[in-house]
Amino acid sequence: MFNASIIPNRSNKDFKLTDLSFAERVIYWTIVLTPVWWLSGIQTIFYPLVVAGLLAIGFEIDKLTKRSLPICNWSWLAMTLAALWTNILGLSEINFEVLKTAATLVTLLKGYFLIFAALTIPFWHRIRLSVITRAIAWMTAGQLVTLLIQTLILVAFGPLKPLVPPLASIIPGEKQSMTVQFAIMQPFFGIPLPRTVLYTADPPILGVCALLCFFICLGEPNRRLRRFALAGSLVCLLISQSRLAWICFPLIFIIIGCFRSGLARQGSLWLTSFASFICATLGLTLADLINAPLETFNSARADSSKDRAFVIDATIDAWRESPWVGWGILGKTVSWGNGVFVMPLGTFSSYAQVLYLHGIFGFIFFIIALISTLWYFWKAAAVNNILAQRAFATLVALYVLCQATNLTWMAIYFWFFFIWLGAILADIQQQNLSSWKQLF
Repeated sequence: MFNASIIPNRSNKDFKLTDLSFAERVIYWTIVLTPVWWLSGIQTIFYPLVVAGLLAIGFEIDKLTKRSLPICNWSWLAMTLAALWTNILGLSEINFEVLKTAATLVTLLKGYFLIFAALTIPFWHRIRLSVITRAIAWMTAGQLVTLLIQTLILVAFGPLKPLVPPLASIIPGEKQSMTVQFAIMQPFFGIPLPRTVLYTADPPILGVCALLCFFICLGEPNRRLRRFALAGSLVCLLISQSRLAWICFPLIFIIIGCFRSGLARQGSLWLTSFASFICATLGLTLADLINAPLETFNSARADSSKDRAFVIDATIDAWRESPWVGWGILGKTVSWGNGVFVMPLGTFSSYAQVLYLHGIFGFIFFIIALISTLWYFWKAAAVNNILAQRAFATLVALYVLCQATNLTWMAIYFWFFFIWLGAILADIQQQNLSSWKQLF
């Protein structure tokens, strides 16, 4: 059995910018220059093109036959094809309207296909984990500067209207994800606090990005840069006001601890015993113990919680009308407040959206992709691979967060996370091959 806690030299060894491969150089500068793509308004189309371009450049028949990809990579490709098929069924109902067809294909490109491509690139190019981590650390540390500027603008001028960059105005599609939005004041638990989306399109997405970046940046060897990167992640997590991301933050530490501590592996037993003790002491039922924090959780932004629940319920109701292959495209809407608020069905929860768009057929492929990806990291995490443990824990958190925000809507903003996952998978595969060669 190989010692998976030891990462190959290509991951631990520090690097120089002059020593980067072509793919590493493209990925490094694409991540570091995130503010440039954000201010120019091209990031939603630029990132998928970069990832797809690297995949195309690295494609060779020999790599498919001699370097087998993990099943989880193929499962995301299968999900892409399943989504494409149901999309085509939906588009055929409206005679492939040009704008709707283009929007659907772009969504597929920057969603499931991007995940497949990002996971696969490290198998076809030399991409060291140290390069990805360093780039993300610089980007995350730089967010402190951007947040400071936005805060000063908010204090000096008050909330400003979103700015549509010149390039964004000529790119087809909805503009919310392309606009530069500024910080605003928003009540949280009844207290007015600043809130911003930074380089994303929605504050909860910023919370997801901050959460993932924090645990990626734990692997940055430069102590000073690591501290600034972790501080940037924490500030973004706080300012996003994402309740679910806050809950997932300690959850990741608990999961990692479960791999490293024999006592933690008995966590479910200890948690049950503690809950029973609290219930007996306070005279509460288990349902009361669960509902009390949930009420506090929802009260932070009660209107937001109610709106999300309403849209998700309406999405599930619409799915029941076409349960097997779904509707294929986002077309129906739901309104409330006497028509003041209108939202497309499938706007929130990834799981409800997949059922609505792709039916049970697509949902099966989606679940297989999620579970198979988690399984590959579980195997390595169980034998003390530190990076695999972080990857497994952050994936669990991401799956929880997908209940509140669509994966295809937010994946574009943390595309580098999937390349980081792919690089870890490539290292694990290389370790397995090395171990087999030593045995034979």
